[in-house]
Amino acid sequence: MLLVYTHKITPRLKYTFKQVCTRILGIPLSFTTKIEEFIAHDSLKMSYTRLPLGNEIFVKGHDILFEQGITDIDIHIHHWDNTKCFFYNGDKSTMPFDIFASSFYLLSRYEEYLPQVKDAYGRFLATESLAFKNNFLDQPVVDIWAYKFKEVLQEHYPDFNFPERSYSVKPVIDVPSAYNYKLKGILRTLGGTFKDLLGLNLRDFYERYAVFFGVKHDPYDTFKYIINKQKQYNFKFLMFFLVGDYSTYDKGINVNKKKYVTLIKQMADYCRVGLKASYFATDDINVLKKEKVKMEAIINKPLTMSRHSFSRVNLPESYRNLVNLEIAEDYTMGYVNHIGFRAGTCTPFLFYDLDYEVQTPLRVNSFHIMDYVLISTQSLLDKKKVMNEIIQVIKQVNGEFVPVFHNYTFSNISRWKGFKELFNVILESVNED
Repeated sequence: MLLVYTHKITPRLKYTFKQVCTRILGIPLSFTTKIEEFIAHDSLKMSYTRLPLGNEIFVKGHDILFEQGITDIDIHIHHWDNTKCFFYNGDKSTMPFDIFASSFYLLSRYEEYLPQVKDAYGRFLATESLAFKNNFLDQPVVDIWAYKFKEVLQEHYPDFNFPERSYSVKPVIDVPSAYNYKLKGILRTLGGTFKDLLGLNLRDFYERYAVFFGVKHDPYDTFKYIINKQKQYNFKFLMFFLVGDYSTYDKGINVNKKKYVTLIKQMADYCRVGLKASYFATDDINVLKKEKVKMEAIINKPLTMSRHSFSRVNLPESYRNLVNLEIAEDYTMGYVNHIGFRAGTCTPFLFYDLDYEVQTPLRVNSFHIMDYVLISTQSLLDKKKVMNEIIQVIKQVNGEFVPVFHNYTFSNISRWKGFKELFNVILESVNED
């Protein structure tokens, strides 16, 4: 057990140390404000305060872990070996940076509470983030810093048996619309028909009615492929289905269609199924609650996972609503148009509510790449190169890779050509050395 001496035990301090030391490094943890207890401890120990007590492992604590509320903090980024860090500590500290304060800033999404420019969908922009502006968005820096801390502990306690974790994958398959043409109803089919004819999209017109009359397979219906892939692996795919009402933003299948309900039930027999919360459910807990009740009636068990439409997260309201409805896991934290680590990590973490200064039970699983990012990448070889690069970065810290694909990603539509191979690269990465 690692004993941490500090002059003041705060919720922020406990939250951050448990994430870095216990969830990433697997080390049990305890805190004390009593010097006598600290001296008597005969295993791993360190001090996190303003001045060292003696020759122990000492990290000079930044004020952010002892404060309450949100202020506009002046941050200076420094190079540190092959990575970057901030909250420089000087020479007296065992580590040159306060990695715990830096980790808290990223994990709590502190910067997303500050005034910011948002996109047309109300999303926090990657280009507004500290990580993007300082070129470390492509690194899981919190995990890298944690392993640097582990090296310090190993140097001081060479006989301690440190636990090891292993690289893992959680493939997310988003289903905003299960079918492109099927189960759309007469009005939507006629609307689509007029749109095809007015736009002279004769191929879409033909395909629409070929599917309608059962001559062709609906291009979005890739669920047999997904089931067959799932059967080949021990780890579960995560599928998120939209059950919210039709709107300007969400154009899924009506949940009153029995065939759609049957599809969700069928996929739940093989994969883990969660709720793709609609655009308006992100901000309205009453809409979210209705959708939760609908999904629970379909899967016949409590809903545990959600992912917001358009990857919208408005902090703290979006996550606070999930906590209030007792939804345990979220898979929305990430960037649609950029590859990387929005919260600086490839390890799941608990949502910390900065307004209430409390650690919540909501487990945030940030995603690291979405299929859309790779469409503009020219060749399949280049796409594989990008995918392998992020896989290797996560493997270096034995993290958890969360990619987001869609059901139509596995279709024969030309823009998605080669994406089945990319999915295989991800799945097989678990079996590689």
